[in-house]
Amino acid sequence: MKSQLVFILLAIIAGAVLPIQAGLNVQLGKSVHQPIFAAFASFLIGTLGLLIYLFIIKFDFSSIAQTKTVSPVVWSAGILGAFYVTAVIILAPRLGTALTFVLIVAGQMTISLVLDHYGLLGIPVKQMNWRRLLGVVFLVAGVLLIRQF
Repeated sequence: MKSQLVFILLAIIAGAVLPIQAGLNVQLGKSVHQPIFAAFASFLIGTLGLLIYLFIIKFDFSSIAQTKTVSPVVWSAGILGAFYVTAVIILAPRLGTALTFVLIVAGQMTISLVLDHYGLLGIPVKQMNWRRLLGVVFLVAGVLLIRQF
């Protein structure tokens, strides 16, 4: 468990920065009256940041040739990321940050259970059980509570 503590903390921090990113992207989108531009700018700056990081770690760019063996479907991850960021920019001002993210987490947990149960996308199989389903039920209950108040 101790060896996983760093990864658990990293996951919590990654989750914590998403609402902050949403708020910043909403502000950018409002400044130009276009949420799609905010998503574009977010990905552009993120791409530049990652490129700089690759140079810092001295990434072997010749290994990019190995991506030819990857299924074309894998490249759709970028579109999914763009959809996610754009949806958050549009939804957060309308639903509020808390409701937006609790709905996102509910969606994430639901599809995660399916991915785990069937071992889709190369994920190790982890059978669905009543406790895991109960966790999703609690998330949905949280959605209802946050929606009401």
